[in-house]
Amino acid sequence: MEMNKYYLTTPIYYPSDNLHIGHTYTTIAADTIKKYKKLKGYEVFFTTGTDEHGQKIQEKAKENEVSPKEYVDGIVKDIKKLWELLEIDYDSFRRSTDPDHEKSVQKIFTKLYEKDEIYKSFYEGYYCTPCESFWSKSQLVDGNKCPDCGRETHIEREETYFFRLSKYRDRLLKLYEENPDFIQPESRKNEMINNFLKDGLEDLSVSRSTFDWGIKVPFDEKHVIYVWIDALSCYITALGYGTDNDENFKKFWPADVHLVGKEIVRFHTIIWPALLMALDLPLPKKVFGHGWILFDDDKMSKSKGNVIYPEPIIELYGVDAFKYFLLREFSFGQDGSFSREKFLQRLNSDLANDLGNLVSRTIAMIEKYNDSFIPKPSLEDGIDNELKDLAKETYKKVDEYMEVFNFSNALEEIWKLIRRTNKYVDETMPWILAKENNKERLDTVLYNLAESLRTVAILINPFMTNTSKTILNQLGVIESLVWEDASVWGKLESGLKINKQQIMFPRLDIEKELVKLEKANSDLIEKRKALKEKKKMEENKEIKEEKKEEKILENEEETITIDDFAKVKLKVAKVIDCTNHPKADKLLVLTLKIGDETRTVVSGIKEYYKPEDLVGKKVIVVANLKPVKLRGIESKGMILAAEDEKGNLTLLSTLEEIEDGASIS
Repeated sequence: MEMNKYYLTTPIYYPSDNLHIGHTYTTIAADTIKKYKKLKGYEVFFTTGTDEHGQKIQEKAKENEVSPKEYVDGIVKDIKKLWELLEIDYDSFRRSTDPDHEKSVQKIFTKLYEKDEIYKSFYEGYYCTPCESFWSKSQLVDGNKCPDCGRETHIEREETYFFRLSKYRDRLLKLYEENPDFIQPESRKNEMINNFLKDGLEDLSVSRSTFDWGIKVPFDEKHVIYVWIDALSCYITALGYGTDNDENFKKFWPADVHLVGKEIVRFHTIIWPALLMALDLPLPKKVFGHGWILFDDDKMSKSKGNVIYPEPIIELYGVDAFKYFLLREFSFGQDGSFSREKFLQRLNSDLANDLGNLVSRTIAMIEKYNDSFIPKPSLEDGIDNELKDLAKETYKKVDEYMEVFNFSNALEEIWKLIRRTNKYVDETMPWILAKENNKERLDTVLYNLAESLRTVAILINPFMTNTSKTILNQLGVIESLVWEDASVWGKLESGLKINKQQIMFPRLDIEKELVKLEKANSDLIEKRKALKEKKKMEENKEIKEEKKEEKILENEEETITIDDFAKVKLKVAKVIDCTNHPKADKLLVLTLKIGDETRTVVSGIKEYYKPEDLVGKKVIVVANLKPVKLRGIESKGMILAAEDEKGNLTLLSTLEEIEDGASIS
């Protein structure tokens, strides 16, 4: 029997800087959905990634004196490290700079152009560089400010390719009407209709010619393909769309849900479905626009200095505590305000007092009263049925809430069961039953406590995987988890031996922890700043070395003696390989054979020679020049060239054919 398929995505994040808690929130939610669906027996594919092109990235890279690719490579490395720290189980990390993605996007653009869905014209409008968006005058706020980010816009006019978005207005309204769950929560759908669709749509600029950091329009290289087609297409290219290896696309598309922040709902519910309609592709089933995590009711932003990073929290309190707080504290569709104090209070009340306490009490009593083995229940009481009924009811409610991504209420239902089980301990008083030698009743109570914990462990697994496994391990349960097992009471085997472990969530002194947590966040910010400065200094040093080498290459005239000349060892070398320097526009990297020796030389001759033109040629090389690093590649020598006043340049060679390695004197 074929498994049910499920495809979900996070946004394709814009890596202009390190990710903070707000970005983390979406990815944790997506990972939780994946784990839940997998427990239910689905075959799940989960895509996340980075949108790496555009003017803002190009400008950021320039500020940092590196190439755009170098700049994003560093941030992507940090993002992947963070996802690893958070134990995010993604199936595809799609970068918009991936070569197969770039080729597929060019095919998509060409297809739309050939279908007359794209045409060339001029655009003039108010442009916001950080958002990379054009706005009409009526959409601006506070004079000429961007309605998305509140920053100043400026007038720009440029030649551009347009996508015929205007023709899809009625089809989009019909889509919303016939699929009421397409945009969630409901309030987001009303925003799209009232703010964007009601008065009609304008055609959309889908190329730029004022910067060049992007995927080239294949038939017009003056233009780069703009974010709408480039980044949004990641959701299908991650599945292999546009390549020969498109089995995953056939298997998993359309997406079951795109999880996005509320600020990009417009792109995903208007532009993206219209593009898919134009490509004759199936539409995603749902777009869920969650709220923002605010800090003291203000949006987190580096410029405001109120950014909280997840790494210090995880390092101090563990990944499960962090995930629990984010998913429990905020209703997924609404904004929520983060504070360190609220986090620590939740850790104490929910995790230490409620769950941690229940696990510790249960395991300790089974160890003490039944020699560390799960007892067999025998003497029932009416109060037991209350606990059993609540456990079964909890499973149903959690399942219902998870299907609509209501993580907060799902966790609240689980905690009702935890609190009720703690109350059950106080009502049944196992210590009194032990004192009275009422073994049959004591065994039943202890079994019920352990069985309630088994149910809880399954239900919290998508949210807190490590904690779930720790609880089951302490109960002696080793078989693989099945979601439906939480719906059946009595599945815990009697006779299993418990494995008592240390306290999972110790109680914290909130005042002390607040100081520790704030310091850890500040230290991380300072550390990152210092690393950036160090990297910049190293890169500046490389650039200085390159300029120094270029000066040598200019062959400035200076009078020397025969003794000076005698110090220079010139040899004939054969070029056996030649490539473009990966980090510099003017440099070629040559592999030279000099007799029995092979060495690498970096030379600033790229504007005069193509790499393939040099392979097999004999050149003259200064063989005893001190090695120098040029933009990260060590150069051992210098090839000689002649240049006339008109700027014509030619490499030096010999009149007659001669073996490489021959000395020149």
